[in-house]
Amino acid sequence: MTVGYPFSAVVGHPDLRLALLLNAVHPGIGGVLVRGEKGTAKSTIVRGLAALLPPAEVVEHCRFACDPARPDPNCPDAPHDGAATTRPARLVELPVGATEDRLVGSLDLERALTEGVRAYQPGLLAAAHRGVLYVDEVNLLHDHLVDLLLDAAAMGRAHVEREGVSISHAASFLLVGTMNPEEGELRPQLLDRFGLTVTVLAARDTDTRTEVVRRRLAYEADPAGFAARFAPDDRDLAARIATARAALSAVVLPDVELRRIAALCAAFEVDGMRADLVVARTALAHAAWRGAAEVDASDIEVAARLALPHRKRRDPFDEPGLEEEQLQQALAAAAEEAEPPPPDPDDDPNGPGGGQDHGEDATPPADGQQAATDNQSSPSGDQPSGGGEQAPAAPAPAFRARLLQVPGLGEGAPGRRSRSRSEFGRVVRPSTVDGHGLHLSATVAAAAPHQAGRGRTGPGLLLRGEDVRRAVREGKEGNLVLFAVDASGSMAARKRMSAVSGAVLSLLRDAYQRRDKVGLVTFRGGGAELTLPPTSSVDAAAARLKRLRTGGRTPLAEGLLRARKTLAAERLRDPRRRPLLVVVTDGRATVGVHGDPVRDALRAAALLAADGVAAIVVDCEHGMVRLGLAARLALALGATCLSLDELSADRMAGVVRAARAA
Repeated sequence: MTVGYPFSAVVGHPDLRLALLLNAVHPGIGGVLVRGEKGTAKSTIVRGLAALLPPAEVVEHCRFACDPARPDPNCPDAPHDGAATTRPARLVELPVGATEDRLVGSLDLERALTEGVRAYQPGLLAAAHRGVLYVDEVNLLHDHLVDLLLDAAAMGRAHVEREGVSISHAASFLLVGTMNPEEGELRPQLLDRFGLTVTVLAARDTDTRTEVVRRRLAYEADPAGFAARFAPDDRDLAARIATARAALSAVVLPDVELRRIAALCAAFEVDGMRADLVVARTALAHAAWRGAAEVDASDIEVAARLALPHRKRRDPFDEPGLEEEQLQQALAAAAEEAEPPPPDPDDDPNGPGGGQDHGEDATPPADGQQAATDNQSSPSGDQPSGGGEQAPAAPAPAFRARLLQVPGLGEGAPGRRSRSRSEFGRVVRPSTVDGHGLHLSATVAAAAPHQAGRGRTGPGLLLRGEDVRRAVREGKEGNLVLFAVDASGSMAARKRMSAVSGAVLSLLRDAYQRRDKVGLVTFRGGGAELTLPPTSSVDAAAARLKRLRTGGRTPLAEGLLRARKTLAAERLRDPRRRPLLVVVTDGRATVGVHGDPVRDALRAAALLAADGVAAIVVDCEHGMVRLGLAARLALALGATCLSLDELSADRMAGVVRAARAA
């Protein structure tokens, strides 16, 4: 029998330990998301938690772990006639490659086809009921599975409506997810569904790192002896969890502290009311954990530090986290609002100054400050197209980008951009040669006419290999979106780079939401460089773009050839992920490879077209005189040519509405 690494033996990570223990006390908090670099013992400490949870009293032979004291009347295995039994709390792991059937369960096809009955085969959500559900690398899990997982965690029930099966069963579990941010972020909507978030970093202290290695080597040499060494500490934690659970219902949340929570969440401008509820539940659990009878300010401070960092993000590219100074200022402001001031009978809102805001925020800036602000925000004039290097231009406001797709039907990783065949998505037709999973109705229809000839006498179907039909599904895939951005002096002229940066940031945000990989090639001066190799971390591309410097001549051919080389290498690494090349330029090539800059650029474009690369050219040229070079480039690429204005979905919708009205 494998002996797990004890929870108490993990060195450091106090915030993570506390977040897990508070969720063990109050599972209604909503779980923990553990963010951290690789090799920081994220998985080790989560696996050690299950041994601390109190054993579960369950109905014997119930596949859904019903509580004998409060059996679920809607349990698929009801009525419950079995005796009660006790078993340890389970740790169920959801692998990254899991299917929807494996998560929520499905029709038991063997019994359906052989016995003619509809029977439900439970999934991992049923197995995790009243235990721990652990999802390693949750940011790599398919979006629709994350949605199902978090819905079940929030409601405490799993609902299955598929293949003629309509099932609902209890699914209350402690949800723990781990992720490495370098491999891509979770969408803000999914981040918000986790109750608490903790960022884990490897210790930089020599003594701490030494102790980590010493303990790990001792565990590997003698797992049983190592576990026995820390068993008393784990037993003490388990007893404390049980005591806190029993005391939780009696802990009081005073109204003044509830007002403090509401004021704190309002100060961080979090969306919705989930943050208020999570902070309140966490504060209650922390009070029970420390043995207090009611919640106080210290409990709320701990809860805010764990529950608010991932909820204050206002944009997909905002860094998650909470500055300590910002938290303390918000706590101080919340304390002032927690106790409403007594009414002042002399306070007349209609009197002199009534309704006027004389606070500091209403004070107009001094003339010097206003001038400084104006100087920062106003353009300083055009730069010549061949000028020297310039500092990064402030991006224009982002907008909702129109959908850019790769034509045809792909087979890449699940996403939200281009059409693809996949094992997820909607069923479009049955097939005898390809598809994913069984197409039940088509299989039954193919076998039904032959039952008499095959001598069927019982309720089950008699099947043969030629009866089987597979489900061909069509969904959406994520693509590799490679940006080739012209950063030359001609782009910097008339402050075009500000508009270009805003447009590319909008496209990056769109790529983030559609689960694409992205890369960034920039070209200026004498050559081109791969500024960001293809990655799932879209926010890294946004950071590189914001630091992009401009100036110099325009080596357009070099930029296209560099993009071609990058796509060829990525094709070998991930052949199923189709690329979309987005070339952002005014088309003014001034540096060639073999001589004529424009001719060399068109030749490079023809090579990309011959490779079958789908492309979009964003034409940044504007002014009274236009050369139309970007349009020529798009023709050579076999690409669509769009202006900056045409990238905005809202702006194009407005144009369509105006055209219809006319």
